[in-house]
Amino acid sequence: MDPNHPDSRMAYWKKNTSLVIKLLIVWFVVSFGCGIILVEPLNTIQIGGYKLGFWFAQQGSIYTFVALIFYYAHRMKKIDREAGLHERDENGE
Repeated sequence: MDPNHPDSRMAYWKKNTSLVIKLLIVWFVVSFGCGIILVEPLNTIQIGGYKLGFWFAQQGSIYTFVALIFYYAHRMKKIDREAGLHERDENGE
């Protein structure tokens, strides 16, 4: 695929934008949904002595955000390779 072709660039940015939107939705659901809206039902569940709703509000959304960063980097590496935009190592691969 020619990375300089306008259709290739549009397809690349469409995949990138779609990925970002999906990951933001996941982050919103975990941080706002589990940490605020569903906190009371989740607080009926305890893990390690902590109420689950409290855990999501304090730690869960942060852990989810960090996991989403790593997932984004992994997926973008794959998308970059498909678009012919990946960085080559010293072996030219």
